[in-house]
Amino acid sequence: MEFRGSGATAVEQHLLQSETPGKNGLQATSSDQVGRTLRWFTTVVLNAAFLGMGVSAAVLGPTFPDLARNVNRNISSLSEIFVGRALGYLGGSVVGGVLFDCMNHFLLLGLSHLLTAAGLYLTPFCKTAALLTAMMSITGVSFGVLDTGGNVLILDLWGDKGAPHIQALHFSFALGAFLAPLLAKLAWGTTASAQNHTEPQLDRSALNRSFEAASDSVLAVPDDMNLLWAYASIGTYVLVLSVFLFAPFFKKRSKQKKSAASAQGARRAKYHRALLCLLFLFFFFYVGAEVTYGSYVFSFATTHVGMEESEAAGLNSIFWGTFAACRGLAIFFATLLQPGTMMVLCNIGSLASSFFLVLFDKSPLCLWIASSVYGASMAATFPSGISWIEQYTTLTGKSAAFILVGAALGLMATPALSGILQGHYPDLPVILYMCLGSAVLTTVLFPVMYKVATLPLDRKQEKSINSEGQKILLSSSRLIKEAK
Repeated sequence: MEFRGSGATAVEQHLLQSETPGKNGLQATSSDQVGRTLRWFTTVVLNAAFLGMGVSAAVLGPTFPDLARNVNRNISSLSEIFVGRALGYLGGSVVGGVLFDCMNHFLLLGLSHLLTAAGLYLTPFCKTAALLTAMMSITGVSFGVLDTGGNVLILDLWGDKGAPHIQALHFSFALGAFLAPLLAKLAWGTTASAQNHTEPQLDRSALNRSFEAASDSVLAVPDDMNLLWAYASIGTYVLVLSVFLFAPFFKKRSKQKKSAASAQGARRAKYHRALLCLLFLFFFFYVGAEVTYGSYVFSFATTHVGMEESEAAGLNSIFWGTFAACRGLAIFFATLLQPGTMMVLCNIGSLASSFFLVLFDKSPLCLWIASSVYGASMAATFPSGISWIEQYTTLTGKSAAFILVGAALGLMATPALSGILQGHYPDLPVILYMCLGSAVLTTVLFPVMYKVATLPLDRKQEKSINSEGQKILLSSSRLIKEAK
């Protein structure tokens, strides 16, 4: 007997209808309508939150020269801010996973948004590299909490129907990352020339006096006011979203929803921990390859293939463009295909494209085509993996944090190792070898994961899970009856 989110709700409704006919039935219908409205409201807010996280994370790229100039450092000597943000994300994923199982979900996500807003507001005022790194670490922590909590909350809300919503969540992040450079350069006009900074000079000096009078200040208004407006506008967007995340916290929660989620928690694979460890490795290699290729494809195209910088920039854009577009398309494909099928298709596409990249590493035409296919193939893998594992074992906050730590470690380790090896062997396409190796490993890992996930439960385990699910359903029906 397997207890899924929708199945548990149906059984609960059957129990309630047999015990509370007539007027209570109308009340139950009204409660269901309110529950559906709240569920859609929460889903929309979470998508808006991931959009904001994408913009907040990606705006660092186009504003990096301005931030470096703000702290009187060269771009090459300010790489520690990326390490700080990555370590913050790693810590936020762990802490968020633990807290998500202990406290109200909406309260935690609302607090993380307040932390993000504070970090964004203070970032352009930082005048030292150490303080800037601290701000990046703070936003990284909030990103980790939101990434862990958002994925788990969507699955709690939608159960077995959550695959399209998981895809939409990660598409929102990709859309935000795509929009950030455009907004930074076109709307806010960062990295403007010195001539454009003369008009707000009086306002800046007045504001600076409110911070400090010494030249070696820790906090001061930046010389480029466009940098301030860029981060302040994103911070305001995140701050407004925190209000919408706090709103459900103050609303009386439906006991029916809570009991349904608890019944769903009875689903557990035979080798639950082994399955999580395999997905940890899967995401380690997948995210590492994705970030490595996206980070180094520009320099690889110019140094190894001999492309012009404009062509290499276009190649970089085509990779991330197909990545974002196919994440959007994956929302609709997720309604037609199982998550496992989508993962198989993604693995085949990434393996084939990376193989042709290695085989024809000097061909510009192959580089264009294979980069497009590679970006499209990588797009749906991560959200499909989250949806896939939920079919066999329920993700708690701690479980989600564990697999996201694997993704974070891959994000840090693989690009760093690839850069070191490429420096030692400049004549070899080390970046492409790394992507091909990761594609091979993920393609091999998925059948192993599927085999572990589908192993039948022992009779003792199955009996324990069934009795636990029945107790949850019966107790929840009594609670709802008493509440009404």
